[in-house]
Amino acid sequence: MKSMNLVSLRIITADIKTLVQFYEKATGIEAKWLTDDFAEIVTSSFTLAIGSTRTLAFFGEGVAQPAANKSVIIEFLVENVDDEYERIKDLTNEIVQKPTTMPWGNRSLLFRDTDGNLINYFTPVSPEAIKKFA
Repeated sequence: MKSMNLVSLRIITADIKTLVQFYEKATGIEAKWLTDDFAEIVTSSFTLAIGSTRTLAFFGEGVAQPAANKSVIIEFLVENVDDEYERIKDLTNEIVQKPTTMPWGNRSLLFRDTDGNLINYFTPVSPEAIKKFA
């Protein structure tokens, strides 16, 4: 393998059904359930995997803690962040930042999922940012 590609991000949760339903509504993509403890939201560029705490038994005790993320932002490139805000504002009770144009050229919306994970929906708006994601 000559290159490396990020293909999946996995969230561990104590309430898999609630979190999967949240992401189905947030993305508009139906989850693919592989077992009762593991589901995937598959997009054209990567997979968001969601596993219950029971899946941690395969990795070893204490390797992950659900609902404890304070350093990772899950980012989704969307066509129009303002339209997405209108669509999801009632899905979460924690909007961190309403749509705002950032200094690096993206219009960004920050909110939290049901486990408190930070999500960024963004739309490139500056010529440089549009070129980067074209």
